[in-house]
Amino acid sequence: MKTRFLAAAAALFLPAAAQAHFLLEYTTQTMIERPGDVPVKLIFWHPFDNGHVMDLELPQEFYMIHNGTRTDLLDRLEPVSFTGSANEGAAFLGSVPVKRSGDYVLVTVPQPYYEESEDLYIQQFTKAFLNRNQLPTDWMEPVGLPTEILPLVKPYNVLAGSSFTGQVLREGAPAAGVEIEIEYMAAEPDMESAASTSPLVGTPPGGALVAISDDNGYFTFGVPRAGYWGFAALGAGPVTEHEGKELSQDAVIWIRAWDLD
Repeated sequence: MKTRFLAAAAALFLPAAAQAHFLLEYTTQTMIERPGDVPVKLIFWHPFDNGHVMDLELPQEFYMIHNGTRTDLLDRLEPVSFTGSANEGAAFLGSVPVKRSGDYVLVTVPQPYYEESEDLYIQQFTKAFLNRNQLPTDWMEPVGLPTEILPLVKPYNVLAGSSFTGQVLREGAPAAGVEIEIEYMAAEPDMESAASTSPLVGTPPGGALVAISDDNGYFTFGVPRAGYWGFAALGAGPVTEHEGKELSQDAVIWIRAWDLD
């Protein structure tokens, strides 16, 4: 029987109806040992339960920040298919040129996605992090998105059993009272195929894990297990309408937790 668990968090948890939509910027590793092109997959998915895959259009922007310098990576993307347990959807395969030591902050600005079941658009400004040679350079700096989650803990080597703290920003200012959905990447994309691995754990009872940012935009989550964890600050962005319908501009961040051997 698959393990079921509830994540402990130093935050307020509220019930949610279903597992969240999450835009992934997936790499097999966050700490890069050798210089070269690191494969990355962009997938709009439900990774906790290997659920429904949403079709992803070519993003408006896809870039990296290294030592404070922005490098456009949009021309490195090529369309691919990705298959979850429920269906197949459009995704993208790209690469990140990792050469010098330091952080590589990956940023995706997607096209708004129309979610028919909710009759609204979703746009998830997403960040993920790579590092080479353990030299921290950029992870703690905001990148200037309309909304983003600023990590206060180094996001690519969080220890399982410790905690992660982030701050939700809206146009650079703290955003209070924002609902943050938390997702464990129980199933991971297979970089050699169009499919995913089987989920390592079952989804938690009670639905999605949810926290609320405090008056200064902060939230803290107790990370119970090694692997990738995603945080989506829902509706945190300044724009609320697209093509005459409601728009939820979400801030997404992915962190990597490790067991202490």
